[in-house]
Amino acid sequence: MSPLVWTLTIAGLIALLAVDFMTHIRKAHAPSLKEASIWSAVFVSVALVFGVGVWIAAGPELGKEYFAGYVTEKALSVDNLFLFLVIMTSFAVPRENQQKVLMFGVVFSLIARTGLILAGAALVNSFAWIFYIFGAILLVTAAGMLRGHDKGEDADAGDNIMVRLARRVVPAVDHYDGDRMTTFDNGRRVMTPMMLVMLAIAGTDVLFAVDSIPAIFGLTQNAYIVFTATAFSLLGLRQLYFLLDGLLDRLVHLSYGLAVILGFIGVKLVLHALHENALPFINGGHPVHVPEISTNLSLLVILSVLTVTVITSLVSSNRQKRRESPRDGLAESPAGECDSVRSGQENRTSGSGAASSSSTTGRAEGPRQA
Repeated sequence: MSPLVWTLTIAGLIALLAVDFMTHIRKAHAPSLKEASIWSAVFVSVALVFGVGVWIAAGPELGKEYFAGYVTEKALSVDNLFLFLVIMTSFAVPRENQQKVLMFGVVFSLIARTGLILAGAALVNSFAWIFYIFGAILLVTAAGMLRGHDKGEDADAGDNIMVRLARRVVPAVDHYDGDRMTTFDNGRRVMTPMMLVMLAIAGTDVLFAVDSIPAIFGLTQNAYIVFTATAFSLLGLRQLYFLLDGLLDRLVHLSYGLAVILGFIGVKLVLHALHENALPFINGGHPVHVPEISTNLSLLVILSVLTVTVITSLVSSNRQKRRESPRDGLAESPAGECDSVRSGQENRTSGSGAASSSSTTGRAEGPRQA
């Protein structure tokens, strides 16, 4: 793509971030489900319209590569939300301040991943063997997910290396001062937990990029498509967090679906590396004639795996909920009997036709507080 196209694209992304900040982040508040839904739809629509524009202007092949990359990165960004939830819960971030933390995470991710994309593009153009490394990274990550060692489950936010370093350099307090990152304590400036949680988010963003950048390069080697697919997948991540807040716990099979996708792309990268092979200790430095996976097949596999993952997750969660609901709905009476049973006995004894209402201990769950 020409420098003009790059300039216009980056300017457009900055404008979207500025609008997002001015309309939502500037004034701290907890977004409603309606607000999160509307703005999630807006950002997804913008990403889809951009993809259609790429399809028309640059051709179907790049268009399909963009959509395959966008869907994959969007799925990985949903996985990121689990860790964001863990971090903000660990630091007890007030719900009205969580938007600012997420916005910082999105901006830092864009900056960090842009650097990694440029470095990755340079390596890909200069050294074809880098595909072996990218493929190995994805295969190892996929195997780790299948073993249950998912980053989102095992990460300890307070043990983040950037947080540890910051605490050694700058004094910190344990209480929040609105959404300020620093405050005064006994006449000296100190960090608040707001600063620490942002450092934790920044540190984990770098770790997530190690998975996502090889994954997108496994679908396309066009630096512009890699950048835009990654950028648009991150835009709207804040709104998606609040939209899926109550649904994240129900996506119980998401890590398995992502493992399959990363493993599939890892195999694709290895096959591509063999096809372009120049390493002297593999086939004498000559290309290995192996079949390559097309973009059409990649897009089909990614969409199919995500669809199956969401459906099976929701079915499994609903079954678990139905299994638990009878136990939740039975309240014990002081004599050890269920209220519903005691109510029936009282009705038969009194001979009245009025039905007694039994109490339940169902759990009413309001908005999650971090």
